[in-house]
This record gives sequence, structure tokens and C-alpha cells, in this order.
Amino acid sequence: MELTHFDDQGRARMVDVSEKVETARYAVASGRVDMRPETLARIKSGQIAKGDVLAVAQVAGIMAAKQTSSLIPMCHPLAITGAKLDFRLVEPQTVELEATVKVTGKTGVEMEALTAVSVAALTIYDMCKAIDKTMVIGDICLREKAGGKSGHFLRDPG
Repeated sequence: MELTHFDDQGRARMVDVSEKVETARYAVASGRVDMRPETLARIKSGQIAKGDVLAVAQVAGIMAAKQTSSLIPMCHPLAITGAKLDFRLVEPQTVELEATVKVTGKTGVEMEALTAVSVAALTIYDMCKAIDKTMVIGDICLREKAGGKSGHFLRDPG
């Protein structure tokens, strides 16, 4: 497979998508934050001093998706048409995160979904670090993407 972010001299470049057709595209990314059971209990009961952890993480993730091209050097700025974050509290000690990002455009939104999950997870860490410095962020990956020349991708759940 050819790496498209390099020119014939091996220098970095932004891929030229001007000739591509605009299509409806979406990407789903997921991740998790593992923590002490007491920390998850406090998130659930709304007893984190900095506020509603999941509400703040949700806004942070959406904001991050919109700013991905400012963070990742070769990403195209995109007019995102939809972004959402979902959380699942898994007893005894895990918050699972899932971001879905949509666009009608010439390039996909995989990086935007991955960035949304990453920043939402970092926000959970930031809001809870005063009571739990043992938290671990992990398993961030692309779960699914659709649209464009490469078509549909669905990660094997196993």
C-alpha cells in the first residue's frame, strides 16, 4: 500500500483531494478509562468536585473532533456534519467511550473520531485526577468507517 502523505522526494505533504467526489462518510472510534471502583462510583453519583464528568467529556470530545486539523499536521479541515460521544459505565471500574463523527466530503473522519475519544478520555482523567492518579486510558481504536473509495471497514469485535 502506498503512503500518500509523502511526495516523490520523501517529504511530508497534505494529500490533494481536490479531484475526489464528495460522499457521505462516518467513523466510529472507541476507547476506555480504567479507574478505581470508588472513582467510578463518584462519577456515577455526581460527586466529583469539578462537576459532571461525562457532560464535560462529551463537550470536550465534540470540540476536539472539530479541531482535529489543528492538532494533526496532515489532516484536512472538515465541515463536520455530526459528532456525538457515548459513554458506558462498566462496573466495577471502567468508562467505555464511543465517538461517532459524520461528514459529507472528499476525505474521511477517522482522525476526528479518534481525536474525539482521546480528548474525552483525557478530560475524564483531568476531572478525576485529584482523587485517582491510577487511571489508565487505553484501547483507543477505529471501530468502523464508511464512505469514500476504500469503502466500509468494521473491526472484528474479537
